[in-house]
Amino acid sequence: MRIMGLDFGSKTVGVAISDPLLITAQGIEIIRRKDENKLRQTLARIEALIAEYEVEEIVLGLPKNMNDTIGERAELTLEFKEKLERRTGLPVVMWDERLTTVAAQRAMMEAGIRRENRGEYVDKIAACFILQGYLDSREEKPCKKNF
Repeated sequence: MRIMGLDFGSKTVGVAISDPLLITAQGIEIIRRKDENKLRQTLARIEALIAEYEVEEIVLGLPKNMNDTIGERAELTLEFKEKLERRTGLPVVMWDERLTTVAAQRAMMEAGIRRENRGEYVDKIAACFILQGYLDSREEKPCKKNF
């Protein structure tokens, strides 16, 4: 079993996949589209990746506003969630993605990726942060012991 993480944007969808043990997230690609409203090819590519990696669950980043409200971008993401569920038949979990793009930019800066090249990777890295956050939240927390 694997879990897919998605960072849904207006022109791109960053894709990450978990390892089979559900411990780590790896970015695998960025799906690009010419028109924000044309999702048929995007959904078809996601379905192909689901089959290739034997995905059983999807985690979709929800771009809430910093004041915890749902804006226009989040509304579009929720509509995309419904389309994903209908098309794939898989459960889609929403995951708060606030600041994942900032974290992705910071990680690329620290890795020495030039500013003009960061746009090529940011959505894939943001998808990794979304998925890794979800994977980490699923782990059983060790009991605190008083010594």
